[in-house]
Amino acid sequence: MNIGDVAERAGLPAKTIRYYEDIGLITPARSANGYRAFSDSDLHKLAFLGRARALGFSIEDCRALMQLYEDEHRTSAEVRDIALHHLDRIEQKIADLSEMRATLTGLVKSCAGDSRPDCPILESLANPDA
Repeated sequence: MNIGDVAERAGLPAKTIRYYEDIGLITPARSANGYRAFSDSDLHKLAFLGRARALGFSIEDCRALMQLYEDEHRTSAEVRDIALHHLDRIEQKIADLSEMRATLTGLVKSCAGDSRPDCPILESLANPDA
């Protein structure tokens, strides 16, 4: 398969596939004329990476997950540890977003939104300690 075919089948942009190759996540064969020649195995790896990235795993997490996937002697504990660490990061992001929402909600409620120039939103942005 060429890069266009594998991109369509994996649901990834060709640019992403080239990037994954550049950073060593995949290594497609090369034909005599130098074009990439993707195998079914490459397609499977790309789909795997696409699903992992859609869940928000970092590139390094994806690299580790791919290595574990290919390791017949892996333990599920190793995979679970990566997923738990990622879940902790997601939980922290949710907490941070909830805090941001509460702060911004309070600022929006405190702003009259009328023709006066004073605005608590701008004051808070200019003076975070106020």
